[in-house]
Amino acid sequence: MLATRSAIQLSDRQRLSWLRLIRSENVGPATFRALVNQFGGAEAALHALPALSRRGGRPSIRVFTEAEAEAEAELAAAARAGARLVFMGEKGYPPALSHVDAPPPLLYAKGRLELADGPIVAMVGARNGSAIGQKLTRQLATELGLEGFVIASGLARGIGTAAHLASLERGSIAVLAGGIDVVYPPENADLQRAIGEQGLLLSERGPGFAPRGKDFPRRNRLISGISLGVVVVEAAERSGSLITARFAGEQGREVFAVPGSPLDPRSAGTNNLLKQGACLVTSARDIVEALAPILGRPVEPFGPERDNSFRLC
Repeated sequence: MLATRSAIQLSDRQRLSWLRLIRSENVGPATFRALVNQFGGAEAALHALPALSRRGGRPSIRVFTEAEAEAEAELAAAARAGARLVFMGEKGYPPALSHVDAPPPLLYAKGRLELADGPIVAMVGARNGSAIGQKLTRQLATELGLEGFVIASGLARGIGTAAHLASLERGSIAVLAGGIDVVYPPENADLQRAIGEQGLLLSERGPGFAPRGKDFPRRNRLISGISLGVVVVEAAERSGSLITARFAGEQGREVFAVPGSPLDPRSAGTNNLLKQGACLVTSARDIVEALAPILGRPVEPFGPERDNSFRLC
């Protein structure tokens, strides 16, 4: 089986083999795990791939076995960007992500690797988030940071940007849909740079990879996967934030939603999440109390005492 966090010790040759295998055609995280488990290692799996491809009727499949130079070039590009590969089980690879279905075997990371080990809460929402929604996001992110939580999001406009800005001082993780050296959206270039220096950037894509539309749901799955729970502040009925919330539910994470006016289309998605059983959030205390049992923490006094604390989760 793939090594656990406490047992993993990869040589430079093994690290290169892991990269070559995951970059091979038609090898995703689930296939990677199956191949490594079947053949006892990535290098043995690489040697077996051509025969497996021919047996499957794909004699022309491009396998990374002959492209060691390309893998080395990818690592060199990452080094120039100030990033490094972290493998499942290593420092910088979020422990919670290891337990989702078909986790990525490796990630590129840039910044403070220790943030990946902290209790992480994801915050997502509308790219056109309202002024009040962004204000609440900043308040929640700040208060959660004071409680020791690291905030994760996807560097998107609106709510995501507000979450990163408010959490940068105490711990912010940005999960990218493209390569770690690719800026998206362009107006967040300075923020992405700051997170790479003060927080942590994560991506499963190689340097230089420009994100496509289909890459953002995959990023959203990682955002929820690294987190204990996902907070949705504002979301329309069809939005990427609801995709993140759905992944969170599938992964056994807590789903939190901020209620909003029925007249605001940006609240339609969050209000529907509440109807489906999401935890209602009006303050950071709601999140802290819900996650305390998961972390084995006692619930300490938090801000002004409330006589009647009524939560839906």
